[in-house]
Amino acid sequence: MKKEQSLTVDEALAKAMQYCVYQDRCHQEVEKKLDQLGMYETAKAHIINELIKHDFLNEERFSQSFARGKFRIKKWGRLRITRELKFRKISHFNIKTALKEINDQDYIATLNQLAEQKYKQLNQDCSRKSRQKIYQYLAYRGYENSLIYETINRLCQAS
Repeated sequence: MKKEQSLTVDEALAKAMQYCVYQDRCHQEVEKKLDQLGMYETAKAHIINELIKHDFLNEERFSQSFARGKFRIKKWGRLRITRELKFRKISHFNIKTALKEINDQDYIATLNQLAEQKYKQLNQDCSRKSRQKIYQYLAYRGYENSLIYETINRLCQAS
């Protein structure tokens, strides 16, 4: 990635504000953006402090919207969401807060829906190979092993 022409701290702050207004961001994303803008460490620290002070940058809000969005849109499970938030260096407290955004009933309903779709895609077959494919599909999406096994067993008993 090429660095842009050198900007003043105020210009970089304005760009960072626009970047944060467009979508909730975590500290790591903002730091990366400031690196691309060619900011020095002291300028980056000042800009990030200003963004936090004026509520443009809020990791709790970011983690909550991230969890809601990834669950509702991409249908990710709690394990995948947790892994992605840890990758973005979000605190354990904020991760726990974010996971509370996911309703347990919606979570189970989504898991069941995904399992049934995969089951139908595999021609409603309950062979060992099909069970394994369903398991891998749901595990990749980040659902817990115990819930996956319960769901697969329920699907296969119903058929």
